[in-house]
Order: sequence, then C-alpha cells, then structure tokens
Amino acid sequence: MDQSNRFNSENFSIKQQYLTPFERKGLQKILEQEDLTKKYRQRIQIMLLADERKTQNQICQLLNCSRVTVRHWILVVKSGEAHNWNAFPLGRPKIVDDQYRERLKELMSHSPRAFGYSFRRWTAQWLSKHLAKELGIEVGVRHINRLLKEMGLSTRLKVVEVVDSTRNSYNSNQVVISDLSEALPPNHSL
Repeated sequence: MDQSNRFNSENFSIKQQYLTPFERKGLQKILEQEDLTKKYRQRIQIMLLADERKTQNQICQLLNCSRVTVRHWILVVKSGEAHNWNAFPLGRPKIVDDQYRERLKELMSHSPRAFGYSFRRWTAQWLSKHLAKELGIEVGVRHINRLLKEMGLSTRLKVVEVVDSTRNSYNSNQVVISDLSEALPPNHSL
C-alpha cells in the first residue's frame, strides 16, 4: 500500500470544536455567575465538556448526571444551538394555572346536576373529565385530589355528627333509633 494514499490518523484526528470561540467565552462567563441554578450550570458544563470532545460516559461521571441529560445537551451543542441554553424551561411543564384552579373551586361549590350530570356529588375522576372537556387540559385523578387538598376541599362526604337526645352525647358513626311514638302525635286515621 502506498504511504501517500493512506490516511494518517494523527493528521486526520484534528479536534473539531462545536462552539465558536465567542460562544465558548460567553458560556464560560455565564458559569461565573453566582446566582445560576444548579441545572442551568450543569447544562453549560455539559456543552463545554462536549466541545472539549469528552465522551458521554466521561461527562456523566464528571458531573454525576444522567445519560439522557448529557445526550440531549450534546445534541444541542452539536446542532449549533448552544446559545439557547436557557430557552428550555426546567422541570415538568406546569399546565394547571390560576384559571384552572378557580374553575375547579367553582365546580366544587355547585352540584354536578347543575352541569347536566345525573350524580349528586363530584368525584376526582368526573372533575378531571369535565375540566378536560371544558378547558382542554387533562389532569390525572391524583393531581385533582392534590389540588383539592391544597384548596382545603375534598370530594369525600363529611361525617355529620348526630346528637342522641336520650344520652345528650355526640355519635358520629352510629345510627340513632328513637321511639317514634314520643316524637309524633298519634294519627288516628291509620
């Protein structure tokens, strides 16, 4: 084999950077900010390490973060979008807003029958279905219950205390049976 036709691996492995010197300097400057959140700091560090040609595994070990996170931010830097490091919000998107909470509170203050349903009281499942139809936001039953709890509301029936007139005590879990003849005047038409 001719030496001139063969690729020399030393000459071919020029380290290509993904970031321009301006972008690199800008990201390094951002890292110096003290008020930068941990997650934003991690994003920038991943992109800078990827630009240094560190592997996904090396970055995961250095920063103690997930492979999914590293893979995502490597793709961002490779696609030339490093300047958008803060364009992606942190965490799960919040779909429940004040309007949703207010409507949930309003529904709880009315009977489901007022909205055309045949049942007497709301369940979290029906609240979820109704709000999804009305506002187009689908929220799980557990989250509905969590929201109700935050608002001091519940779909469960309240236990009503009953006064036992013969003993003058409060019983919340007992059925009171009293002599009806004492309570009602006699009806001679029966």
